[in-house]
Amino acid sequence: MFQINENYQKLPGSYLFSAIAKKVAAYSEKNPDKPLIRLGIGDVTQPIAPAIIEAMHKAVDEMGQAETFHGYAPDLGYAFLRKAIVENDYKARGCEISEDEIFVSDGAKSDSANIQEIFAVENKIAVCDPVYPVYVDSNVMAGRTGVYDPDTERWSDVIYMPCTAENNFAPEFPKAAPDLIYLCLPNNPTGTTLTKAQLQEWVDYANKTGAVILYDGAYEAYISEEDVAHSIYECKGAQTCAIELKSFSKNAGFTGVRLGYAVVPKALQCNGVSLHDMWARRHGTKFNGAPYIVQRAGEAVYSPEGKEQIKKQVAYYMKNASAIKQGLKENGYTVFGGVNAPYIWLKTPEGMTSWEFFDFLLERANVVGTPGSGFGPSGEGYFRLTAFGSYENTLAALERIAKL
Repeated sequence: MFQINENYQKLPGSYLFSAIAKKVAAYSEKNPDKPLIRLGIGDVTQPIAPAIIEAMHKAVDEMGQAETFHGYAPDLGYAFLRKAIVENDYKARGCEISEDEIFVSDGAKSDSANIQEIFAVENKIAVCDPVYPVYVDSNVMAGRTGVYDPDTERWSDVIYMPCTAENNFAPEFPKAAPDLIYLCLPNNPTGTTLTKAQLQEWVDYANKTGAVILYDGAYEAYISEEDVAHSIYECKGAQTCAIELKSFSKNAGFTGVRLGYAVVPKALQCNGVSLHDMWARRHGTKFNGAPYIVQRAGEAVYSPEGKEQIKKQVAYYMKNASAIKQGLKENGYTVFGGVNAPYIWLKTPEGMTSWEFFDFLLERANVVGTPGSGFGPSGEGYFRLTAFGSYENTLAALERIAKL
């Protein structure tokens, strides 16, 4: 008789945002007359920029002609997109990354879940706490996390790096040496980040201990402070210890289009084995490439018109973030984030758990957010709001919260 992967049975409950969706759907069914304002999931609301739409239309027309039709994409992605990525995201910032070190994918979420496949199950992972749930959940599925303790909401074989107000939400070097270190900067959910000097310390630490940093830079476009790195490869020595994951979802609104990429430097090796070659083998075996139309859309992100248009969209969302942060402060909330990321991280009112505050906002203000405990044990007592709604809805949500 067939057997299942028992590791899936270890996962507590459902995926965080699936659980939220079910609760919201149940509430809406019972209260159809109460319109909700959704500031929970990090999904964009502004339409894709005109320059990108134009490129997609052109690509669609090409697919309708035999002379310009495209079938399977190259394993690493089309050369035109990889060249644009290298020129704009790396060379322009003084990073020595080559085109064949870029692996185009359908998004950073997929890459952040799949990248662990090239590492041994015995590897110890370290995660910031709170953290994007996919990092831990994908390692649970692989059998790398040990036993779950529902009382502490921790896995026995996971090294947690608490990020709280007491340490300015900056992870500290763990006492136990990890093999794989997940860093999401700017951070989801706290909206905070590290300075370039602080990030350099992590690169030095990883090289010294023989660890690999899995660096999720999905929110890089929202960085506003000059001393914050846009890529980990701005740090000396990062090519021998870091894999970088990037997304087009939040900078260019591709949440429904799907496009991202991973950078695996050739200098990153383990006992003479190239991680670049391993990821290339995995990528070629399990992925048939992002669609030609979508990759042409990605190329247009780097055009002069595309850059200008998405810059305005990023500014739009950060205007929302500023409004949320200021509005909550005026109403007595303790608030973090909203400077280098489109997320606001707030302390729940005294005596309320994060899920109790979720229910309170949903039922009393008809506003949807994300409970902090869903991101890890250190997220308890906090709550995340996203700036990805419309400006009008953002202001309306603040008005509702102010009346509580």
